Amino acid sequence: MFAFALELMVSSLQRVGTAAAETIILATSNPFTALFIGLLITAMIQSSSTTTALTVVLVASGSIPIENAIPIIMGANIGTTITSTIVAMGFINRKKDFRRAVSAGTYDGFFNILIVLILFPLEYYYGFLSGLSQWVASHFFNSTSGQAEISFTTTWSLFGPMIVLLDRVIPNGFILVIVAFAILFTSILLFRKVISGLLQAHSPERFSRFFFKNAWKSFFWGTVTTAAIRSSTITISVVVPIVAQKIVSLRKAAPFILGANIGTTITAFIAALLNQHALSGMSIAIAHFLFNVIGVLIFYPIPALRKIPLELAQQVGKLTLRYRLSGFAYILLVFFFIPFSLIYLHQDTVEVWDITYHKKNLVTNTQSEYRIVSKIQSWNKNGEWMIYNKGESEAFMTVPVFQKNNSLFINKEMFLFGKPGSCWDSENGGIKYTICLQEILPTLQLTNQLVFDSVFVFTHQPGQSPVPTQKRIFISKHYPVILKQEREMDGQIVETESIVSFSKN
Repeated sequence: MFAFALELMVSSLQRVGTAAAETIILATSNPFTALFIGLLITAMIQSSSTTTALTVVLVASGSIPIENAIPIIMGANIGTTITSTIVAMGFINRKKDFRRAVSAGTYDGFFNILIVLILFPLEYYYGFLSGLSQWVASHFFNSTSGQAEISFTTTWSLFGPMIVLLDRVIPNGFILVIVAFAILFTSILLFRKVISGLLQAHSPERFSRFFFKNAWKSFFWGTVTTAAIRSSTITISVVVPIVAQKIVSLRKAAPFILGANIGTTITAFIAALLNQHALSGMSIAIAHFLFNVIGVLIFYPIPALRKIPLELAQQVGKLTLRYRLSGFAYILLVFFFIPFSLIYLHQDTVEVWDITYHKKNLVTNTQSEYRIVSKIQSWNKNGEWMIYNKGESEAFMTVPVFQKNNSLFINKEMFLFGKPGSCWDSENGGIKYTICLQEILPTLQLTNQLVFDSVFVFTHQPGQSPVPTQKRIFISKHYPVILKQEREMDGQIVETESIVSFSKN
């Protein structure tokens, strides 16, 4: 019942929120907002596996850069701990059991919050995780080809037909969520009775001996069982009633929970491998693994640091003795109020430009227009372009844009604002290019109203093209957009594209 309830909950919440989740993730370039969006989405759909697998696909397909994806993964690690806290709420009618259950349910949350407090600044200022994961991916994994696919498999395939049937009978996702929660809490109450019955016939030492005899054995079983079923939600949530029933102390169960954090990273690797993702997809999977491993290495070997998440969780547990609703307050504050508040506060930091391009083929004498909506973070010039055909409301392509110091990355192509004459190699879609900075124009006038300053002119030539062809690309350092493009063949301009309207929304 417990496993079925969790899978039904994931399935129903995915129906309600996955499409919105993908839209939100694609629109995220502020690392602070990305952190809390990853937390919020995972808390809503009750599955970090879904969030991380979706993020792997988006990185591998080039929709978002790995630097923007890592905060989402960090947030997902915090968001997934909501389930174990909800499980602890099932013991609310037993005062002492409830205290121990809340301590066990919140331990993983505090552990992940502390890791984020350490690693998020390192990633934000120095690109620590993104740089390290890309180095590991490039040295130990080969780049593979193939189109990324968004494909998730449920944890317990045995329940698949039953859930499909329920989806048909009850098409409303919100009703299914309520049904799943009801089954979940019923299973918790039944599980508690089963544990009590077992304790009357068997001593609790048998359970402790098998899973929690020593720290290494506990860590091993946490890692292996979670990797096998690909859900830390289940393994950690099962620990909560065991701690609540005093079968094992939270101190002995802590290594099992830390092992579960390592085991859950297998989902991202499966998403990267089975879908034949590019190296970037493997990089984000490695980043997820490193995030959890580094956290364990920081907090567990050193006794003084090991006590910190333990003490925080136990203090919340003790608080429930005085205020029974403190567990619910923890859930609302950490998983909903803070993320919603910070996302709201950062909503005005995005500059949105509506740009129309005119394209003309000088060989066929044909003309066309297309539109780009550029969403760029005002504070760091990172974001995306959404490209539309003229007259259409659905974007047919999303291109990530990332500007740092004197470099501009458009999709996977790099443009350096340096000295004229400098050249470098770049790659996009498996095709290698040589890009050179040809000259810097003081001004570039495109129309009577559109005049841009400090325009860098780049030449863009395929490395192994049988036809002598190249592009000239005009980019202003002040705006991370392409102002104009000229395609040349045999020294003659055969096609031009340039901005004809440029307005801020």
